[in-house]
Parts: sequence; C-alpha cells; structure tokens
Amino acid sequence: MTKNPQCSVPLADALRTHLKNRIVPFDVPGHKGGRGNPELTQLLGMQAMRCDVNSMKPLDNLCHPVSVIKESAELAADAFGAKEAFFIVGGTTGAVQAMIMSVCKTGDKIIMPRNVHRSAINALILSGAVPVYVDPGISEKIGIGLGMSAGSVEQAILSNPDAKAVLVNNPTYYGICPDIKGIAELTRRHGMYLLADEAHGTHFYFTGANEGMPPGAMRSGGDMSAVSMHKTGGSLTQSSLLLCGEKVNAAHVGQIINLTQTTSGSYLLMASLDLARKNLALNGEKIFAKVIEYAEYARSEINKLGGYCAFGSELCDGGNCYAFDRTKLSVNTLGIGLAGIEVYDILRDEYGIQAEFGDLGNLLAIMSAGDRPQEIERLIAALSEIKRTKGKEPIKQPIAEYIEPKVVIPPKKAFYADKKSVPLNETAGKVSGEFVMCYPPGIPILAPGEEITEQIIEYIRYAKEKGCFLTGTEDVTAQRINTIGSKN
Repeated sequence: MTKNPQCSVPLADALRTHLKNRIVPFDVPGHKGGRGNPELTQLLGMQAMRCDVNSMKPLDNLCHPVSVIKESAELAADAFGAKEAFFIVGGTTGAVQAMIMSVCKTGDKIIMPRNVHRSAINALILSGAVPVYVDPGISEKIGIGLGMSAGSVEQAILSNPDAKAVLVNNPTYYGICPDIKGIAELTRRHGMYLLADEAHGTHFYFTGANEGMPPGAMRSGGDMSAVSMHKTGGSLTQSSLLLCGEKVNAAHVGQIINLTQTTSGSYLLMASLDLARKNLALNGEKIFAKVIEYAEYARSEINKLGGYCAFGSELCDGGNCYAFDRTKLSVNTLGIGLAGIEVYDILRDEYGIQAEFGDLGNLLAIMSAGDRPQEIERLIAALSEIKRTKGKEPIKQPIAEYIEPKVVIPPKKAFYADKKSVPLNETAGKVSGEFVMCYPPGIPILAPGEEITEQIIEYIRYAKEKGCFLTGTEDVTAQRINTIGSKN
C-alpha cells in the first residue's frame, strides 16, 4: 500500500535528527539548549529549549527555504488545496499584511468590510492602499456586524472597477461567513484578486462534506488566504500559514513576506505547523465532527437556560450571513442584563473559566479538538449560576457592535499626519489619527483617517464603563485621542 504523503513531517523529523546528533552549539540562541537560563528551562522544559535552535543547513532557512521547510510547506499547500503555502511565525497578522501588500500598492483600491481585524487596516497603512468599505449589515436581533453579501460586493466592484482585490472575513469572530464561492466568481469575472482572512477558519478545510460547514477559500476559487493554524488547528500560538492559488506569483509573495517577517524563524513554531498539518490531514474530519457535536450540544443547553441567546445557523439569510461556522459558541448575554464583557470577567474571576472574548453584547467560547465534555458542562453550569445570581432586567435594545465608518483621509496619510491629543469628549467632528479598539477581538472602533462621531464617543465610553480593554491609542487610558483636526 502506498504511504499517504500527509503522514510525512519533513521539518519535524529533521529537528528530531538534529537533537539526536548532539551538535555542539557555537551559534545563537545564547541559552545553548537551556543551559544558560535554568529558570526558563525549568518553566518550559529541556526538550522545548533544545528545540529552540537557529537556522542551519540540515534545518533549512525560513527566508529562503530549499529543503525541509520547503517540503513541509508543500505538504501544507496540498492539505489545504492551495498551489503554494508559506510558514508564518509572526501570527496571522503577518499573513494578512503580506497578503494585502502582495497585490496592492500605494493608491490601489481594495474592497473590504469594515469589521476586519486591525491587521488588515495596518496593511493599508504599510502599503498605502485605499479601502473601499462595504457595509456588512447588522443583525437586528443581536447587534453584531455580519458579512458582505455577494450583491453588495458586486455593487462595490461595478462602482470601483479599478480595485485590485476584494478581502473577506471567512468567518468573522462570531462565525458569520459570506458567499465565498459567489464572491470568488465575481472577482474572477472582473479580474480582481479574492483575499480571505481565515484566521478563525482553519477547520473549514477538514470538516468533511456532510457537516453542513462553510467551505475554505482555497477550495472555493479564492486567490490567497491567511490561516491561523494555532487558533483551531492545534499548532503553537503565533504560527500561521499564508496560502496562494494558481493566479498568484508565489515568488513575489515570498519577497513581500521577507520585508517584515523575522530572519530568525522559530523552529518550535515551524515544527508545530508541520505536526499540526499532519494531524489535520489525517484526522481532521473526525476531530471536527466531534467539535461540531460539542458546540451544538452547548448551544442547545445554553439556550434552554433562558435569557441567553447562543446563536447559530438561524442567522443565515443567504445575504450578509450566507453561512455559519457551527463550531463557534457565540452567546448574546443582553437577555440576562449583562454585557458580554461582564460575563467574560465573571467566568474568569469567579469560576476559573477563560473564554475567548467578551464584548458589549456577546461572549465567545472557542471550541476545538482539546475540549472535553466535563469542561463544557462546567461552562453551562457557570452560565446558569451567573444568570441566577447576577442576572438583571434584560437590556432591551441591542448595542450595535458595528458602527459604519466615515473615511475622510486614507489610513496611511492619516497615520503619518501631524496630530494633536484631544480629550475624548471634545473629539466629535475631528478625524482620528490612531486606532481605538477593544481587544480582543481587535476590530477597530476607529481607524486612522475616520471621522469621530458622537455615536463613536458614546460607544467608547460605554465600552470603558463595562470593562472592555481598549487598545490602539497613544494614551493608554484612552481618555484622549490623537486627532488631525476637523473633517473640513
């Protein structure tokens, strides 16, 4: 019987061989296999420290892979249905930025929803590309931003035929997915690239045909995809993949990646990508069938508690919410009179449960291969008790998590402009020169170049009141915002 190529782990095997050879290190890192930092070695373990090595001929080089890293990346591309794959050790932020910078130069237009991760807008600042924002729509029931409908993307393309690319979230943090195949057909017809931020969509490539799950971009006609293997794929934090299709010049992409990616690639991270890819390729369908089962069970039990709304596929409307990621356990908490961030804090501080994030209206619990039934029951029980002991009158009007932006100045120009620090309550009508966002999820409330409105100011005040962790501002307290003056 022919061996499945996906059983191979070229980079991980090369690292194992290196450790067996007991090479004497007169190179970096300076801890020399852990001997130079006993306390760190005690914390992480000797094996992890010995695996933290430098590039050398038997282990290849991330900046110019020609052997084991190249072979491992080729296996990853095959597993995801891509032509090429690149190992990214700066997180999916690095992958998203390289993806956009590979197809957009200064002044080029890119069509995207505004509820993107900050990394996408950072890429606009780095490249000088100009965003054409498409309204993703808002769920009236729970107040969250959704996704771009194929119809709204087509309108944006027809209005901006000179745009170079369309960027989609597949899925959003909350699990909302667009009509990726329909949008791919539009971009192909109009000669544009389709880029996908699939930071939370690794598992889409391994869920099987019978799970009713959204498809991955690379299997749907997409041109590039940024995939967070560490989020749901089982690799180490900060390890990701950048996938490329047939239309993309992969050699050019490699040059773009090397503009910002480290020349000292972590072999801990890269080996974890190699091993995680193997596990997903061989076992992913079985793994994620169980994850879907757990998530659907938790969703059902939480909804039985009353007050909470663990939302799912019922949001699908064929437009802004074309499909839903059934592994996502997204819970609207306004029905028990508490903000999502308040429930998030209570779970962590009083019940020892760490959720992914809480915002003004919702709580997100990430479900993955490492979850166990007893921990899911513990989460359900904790939510029940929180409702019983801390619940209040329902917050009747959902708080919109998405505020449509008013872009006055391109992000790059705004970011590098001269700025003045102004108290938050005096900024209405001015233009922001910096980001303001709750992290997680890292979706900007304000981005450089956008007008500050009374609605945005009120949102920021409310977010601070509820305990959201605000980032992006030079003033760490977010009491002041760097502005560029009035919109006029």
